[in-house]
Amino acid sequence: MAVRAANNCFIFRSSSPPFFSFAATHFSSRSLTFHSVPPHYNYYYVTQTRTQTQTQRRSIHTLFESVMEELRTARKRRQKRLAAAASIMGLMKEELVEDRLVNRSLQKGLLLEFKKDSDRVLLAVAQRPDGKKNWMVFDQNGVTSSIKPQQVTYIVPGIDNFDQADIADFAQKAQDNMDPSLLEFAWVELLEKNKSVTVEELAEIIFGSSDPLESYSAHLLLSKDEVYFTVLETKGSRSIYGPRPSEQVEELIRRKLAKEAAVKELQEFIELLTSAKSKSSQDKPPKSSWMVDEKNWGRIESLEAYAIDACKNDEQKKTAGMQILKEMGLAKTASSAVKLLIDIGYFPVHVNLDLLKLGIPTDHSEVIISAAQSVLLDSSDPDEVNRKNLTDLKVYAIDVDEADELDDALSATKLQDGRIKVWIHVADPTRYVQPGSILDREAMRRGTSVFLPTATYSMFPENLAMGGMSLRQGEFCNAITVSVVLHNDGSIAECSVFNSLIKPTYMLTYESASELLHLNLEEEGQLRILSEAAYLRSNWRRQQGAVETATLDTRIKVSNPEDPEPSLNLYVENQADPAMRLVSEMMILCGEAIATFGSQNGIPLPYRGQPQSDINVSEFSHLPEGPVRSFALVKVMRAAEIDFRKPARHGVLGIPGYVQFTSPIRRYLDLLAHYQVKAFLKGEPPPFSAGKLEGIAAVVNERVRAARKLCSSSLRYWILEYLRRQPKEKTYRAMILRFLKDRIAALLLVEVGFQTSAWVSVGTQIGDEVLVKVEEAHPRDDILFLKEVVKD
Repeated sequence: MAVRAANNCFIFRSSSPPFFSFAATHFSSRSLTFHSVPPHYNYYYVTQTRTQTQTQRRSIHTLFESVMEELRTARKRRQKRLAAAASIMGLMKEELVEDRLVNRSLQKGLLLEFKKDSDRVLLAVAQRPDGKKNWMVFDQNGVTSSIKPQQVTYIVPGIDNFDQADIADFAQKAQDNMDPSLLEFAWVELLEKNKSVTVEELAEIIFGSSDPLESYSAHLLLSKDEVYFTVLETKGSRSIYGPRPSEQVEELIRRKLAKEAAVKELQEFIELLTSAKSKSSQDKPPKSSWMVDEKNWGRIESLEAYAIDACKNDEQKKTAGMQILKEMGLAKTASSAVKLLIDIGYFPVHVNLDLLKLGIPTDHSEVIISAAQSVLLDSSDPDEVNRKNLTDLKVYAIDVDEADELDDALSATKLQDGRIKVWIHVADPTRYVQPGSILDREAMRRGTSVFLPTATYSMFPENLAMGGMSLRQGEFCNAITVSVVLHNDGSIAECSVFNSLIKPTYMLTYESASELLHLNLEEEGQLRILSEAAYLRSNWRRQQGAVETATLDTRIKVSNPEDPEPSLNLYVENQADPAMRLVSEMMILCGEAIATFGSQNGIPLPYRGQPQSDINVSEFSHLPEGPVRSFALVKVMRAAEIDFRKPARHGVLGIPGYVQFTSPIRRYLDLLAHYQVKAFLKGEPPPFSAGKLEGIAAVVNERVRAARKLCSSSLRYWILEYLRRQPKEKTYRAMILRFLKDRIAALLLVEVGFQTSAWVSVGTQIGDEVLVKVEEAHPRDDILFLKEVVKD
């Protein structure tokens, strides 16, 4: 029993029976020697009782002082012995190491330990040679296999013909001897004497015997030890071990304790995950509960980053993959992380991963919202004296039914000479936002509003975008109006741009506008004039080489997207619909007029052009008009180009120049065009040069591309979810757009407005319609399997 006195109390540590002989050699009646013992030992403290006398306390205090003096003396003696022994050890080391590393060759009946794989070592009995070097062995699991000599990690000494039936019992007895505290005592003694040991020598020290079981137990202790001993020399399966310096041991223990604490914390976290998984959806912990504990929040963040392939460093990958997913018994994949986060209720079932991956901002900061509120409270209008009062005009705003940011509206009349005059009224956000302001910088950072089936993320705060900036029915609204007079052939005769004050008369959906056009009501004559103007423009643009690309446009509205089964509303609109064509033609007309105005007045603007030199429309005349021809034409179109100095022909639209101008609340490049035009109207130089515009556009377009990707993937996800929910027997009309390979065709699901592909039967042609049904739909994996329903 090792004894130590300190701080007026006795400290005892019990040891196993073999240690009495070991300890007795260090305590005699003539002298009391205390060895340096690290402070981390788990001592049993037996404090004095209150009945002890003051004399006893003084005696203990004296004993403590003598112990401390003895420790200091012992350290000095050890340093002297180390110095004196260094030269002798240098001479003897090579010979001694060679003698102690005599390796035993393999032979039948030996009990050995070998490395089965990177994670397992097994006990086995050698049976017979297998070739020149390998040996067949029978292991503790009852398996016979061939091993290489390099796989042998230890040959148990003192055994020549071990019964393989006793392997398991021997292994269990060795495990029963596994008391790591034994290594601590041995380390103290060997460190004091600066001695190295073999496995068998260590067995003698800690067990009092080097018999086979004790030797193997000592080997197991050393092989699993990460603190007290290090390998000095190895030859075959034999090694010599030396005690680590105390400073190193203390550091290793500190690391070990920290590791054990981390393992415990991880296990507690795994238990939390397991508990959350087992609960019903309504009982799962709220997302905020995972943020309470800092370390658990860090693990959740790592798991989320792993799920969207956005780990910031290797530590996050290790935490998520090698720790959490492995402990949960899951594959180390992003999809496993997504499923786990859904199962615990952190992610909703229909979490939008692309929204997270692309880093699209969803909320406006309090600072931005406050800035928006401040400008709304300021009722001054810098352009008030220059605004034309157009409140007597009948104004139509036509958009989708869920539109919140209404930024354009239309008016029209016929002049006495029979020509048509059109006014395109565009919301005037520059009343509230100036270049370089905090709201402008935020809008530029976002680049565009993002419209998803589940939500809208506005470029400006909602109170501004859907309030002060937006055109509102029956209210006086500031606008910038583009006035255009058309020739009878649909070309522009004259155009002007000015600040205006309007009062929108109708807020119409495309469906209601089309219905009014169909009814041909006399009181809605202005709407008929707008439709006539659209017809003239469409014909004129086709004569200029415009390419018709109208197809089906699909929208889907998701209510309560956080629910596992949210309600879905699908809308499929034909872009050839009268109201949609009307609005589209007026927007193109406005873009051409602004390009003309900018060119005439030398205003740097984002002039959009699209070369058409490689498209011969006549080559597609054999294809049916509508989606089939549009699909083929879009495939060969070249990307649009932007010139910031002068207009460039837009061949696809069939116009000499084009500037996007009608959506300044939702598109930042449109807002830039407003800044430039508004400055000209005030008689001021434009705020941005062509070069500056180009630099801003490069940044903004990157944001816009990310937003488009998000919108596309989100729409596709929810269409697949819509199809997944439909009855299995439901069939869909599918138009063949083209053949991809053999009988695999690109299809347009007419009722859904969704392009996909499937195998179709022999005899069908491009433009034909076939019936298909959904075999499988997996939105999360972006998988849709269709099967043609062959008619009898």
